[in-house]
Amino acid sequence: MDILRMVAEELGIRQEQVEATVSLLDEGATIPFIARYRKEKTGSLDETVIRNISERVTYLRSLEARKEEVIRLIGEKLTPEIELAIKQATTLQAVEDIYLPYRPKRRTRATIAKEKGLEPLALSIIEQKEDPALLANNFITEEVPTTDEALSGARDIVAEMVSEDFKTREWMRRITRRSSNLEVSVVADKENEEAAKTYQNYFQFKSPLKNVAPHQILAINRGEKEGFLTVKITVDVDNILQSLKALWLKKGAAFTTELETALADSYSRLLAPAIERDLRREMTEGGDKQAISVFQENLRNLLLQAPVRERVVIGLDPGYRTGTKVAVVNTSGDLLATDVIYPHVPQNRFEEAKTTLKRLITKHKVDLIAIGNGTASRETEALAAEIAKETDVAFVIVSEAGASVYSASTIAKEEFPDLDVSIRGAISIARRIQDPLAELVKIDPKSIGVGQYQHDVNQKELSSALDYVVESAVNHVGVELNTASWTLLQYVSGINKTLAQRIISFRQENGKFSSRKELLKIKGIGAKTYEQSAGFLRIASGQNVLDNTAVHPESYPLAEKIVSHLGFKLSQVGTPELQSKLGEVKAEELAQTFDAGLPTVTDILSSLSKPGRDPREDLPGPVFRQDVLKFEDLKTGQVLTGTVRNVVDFGAFVDIGVKRDGLIHVSQLPQGTKLHPMRQIAVGEVVEVEVIEIDKDRQRIGLKLLRKLQ
Repeated sequence: MDILRMVAEELGIRQEQVEATVSLLDEGATIPFIARYRKEKTGSLDETVIRNISERVTYLRSLEARKEEVIRLIGEKLTPEIELAIKQATTLQAVEDIYLPYRPKRRTRATIAKEKGLEPLALSIIEQKEDPALLANNFITEEVPTTDEALSGARDIVAEMVSEDFKTREWMRRITRRSSNLEVSVVADKENEEAAKTYQNYFQFKSPLKNVAPHQILAINRGEKEGFLTVKITVDVDNILQSLKALWLKKGAAFTTELETALADSYSRLLAPAIERDLRREMTEGGDKQAISVFQENLRNLLLQAPVRERVVIGLDPGYRTGTKVAVVNTSGDLLATDVIYPHVPQNRFEEAKTTLKRLITKHKVDLIAIGNGTASRETEALAAEIAKETDVAFVIVSEAGASVYSASTIAKEEFPDLDVSIRGAISIARRIQDPLAELVKIDPKSIGVGQYQHDVNQKELSSALDYVVESAVNHVGVELNTASWTLLQYVSGINKTLAQRIISFRQENGKFSSRKELLKIKGIGAKTYEQSAGFLRIASGQNVLDNTAVHPESYPLAEKIVSHLGFKLSQVGTPELQSKLGEVKAEELAQTFDAGLPTVTDILSSLSKPGRDPREDLPGPVFRQDVLKFEDLKTGQVLTGTVRNVVDFGAFVDIGVKRDGLIHVSQLPQGTKLHPMRQIAVGEVVEVEVIEIDKDRQRIGLKLLRKLQ
């Protein structure tokens, strides 16, 4: 198998692009590094394509290794036909189907019959040339006293042979996949249980298997696992058996009765259950893949939300009985003060809470209040709304997903060893509005909660996918070397947790970095690690202005030549004069002048125009509020502004300022069901919506997207 050619054809790119990418990956280059700094070699492939290449090549290499292993395991029983089938297989499933008859197995009805010497009779049944009933007389022994027992045992052997034939198995799987239905029903006597009502859409559900949506599969799986739903795949058995007979019955054969009986038994007892397991697993894997993809996209959009800079923030972690935790952080995220207030039931010390917050606002010159969106958040909004009217300090709702995980983590203990767990949560909430990326990297991505059914999918695959997203986001933004935490640094290309902590230790012992080159003084950071990481690390006030750009150190000589060619010095990078000149110059001409790659020159020009630029600054910021809206205030036809909190297969959830997020069903998006919601709307976007449905009993709000505001 020509793996690189196959991958190129599958992805619709040139084979040389795949070859270059795989060569770089095999040399230890990271995906962000290849995408950013090796564009000339890959033909400017983006991170998504490079990751697809990496995953597909890894799979196909594993497939080839498994083929070699299976050929070895089959050993002397291997025929040229089987060897060819193995070599031509394109999936691991196909290889395992071929290997199935040779795989060591527990004793079955067929193996017991073989032990009794009935295999020749079984082969004659398959050949269909002689009457099995007459041949059976030749197999009567003490262990097989009658012809009926001989025929029964032979049929067992035939049934297993048919079920283990890889061509039959794939054909039956294909027909079932195409023509079967998925039928779901509620478990008897459980339809009235409160927990079961979550799955009431599936109490009487029937759909062609091929039409079941990924999110439906995951919901059904969860309902089945929790004991509320029963699930089965149904198919026209007569049609299936006719197809099976077409595969095995020889045209014009006279002796087919025993074979037909064996085929029916093979299907009902062996093939059907196995195929149902295969298809359920296949459906679940498809559901997992889609759910992980949704989580990835949402997480990326959440991580890349615009930071709110230069604001002193009060973070509020709302609560009832134990009070609302308060933390004030300065513009750099450093803790200034903490407190606990009790504005809600059972204490109801509302005025006292107001006084405390107003005192903190005055003392620390607070600009913004950030409220976690969990328990008691909307009641706390009412408090913030009153304070906003009296102080002109706005408030914003922040997702607190994962805040409790962070609060009890080793990272939080290292940062605030003397603080109560709940106070740490309030600090995290305040910091999330200042710099979402820097704060959220401290939390296990699975705990951030911007997906669907994330606890039901393959956790290993989910973790790998989300780690990739965090790594991609961190390297897209870049990291300030002199202020970043080790939790942020560990996601930089080429840097792991150990090296990240060594960077922090070096910084503490030697003071701020003045040059990227100083990284080479740290144990464990050699030439390769430096190559992979340096371009993504920034030094705002370093010796070389290029250290505060995305220009890689290997391209410093070229960048200096370009600046000099334009009539400027490096010290003038960032000045209006040079920025104006850079806007006039043509990258193609400079690339020719210096015999350099056009992508590299283009990137250098972009970096020189805005040193220290944070790409998130171009994205929409959060919605600041100074009033509060109650569920009872909602009316159909009302137009509101909100922030997209989550996007799933069936629509998007929007925070419009009431206790529950409203749902824009996919049918209420501009392209409706023609495009997946993720292609139409994104987490963090500020939108204008119309209220089209209010379900007071279930506290549900239906919305229609009118327009995006940013």
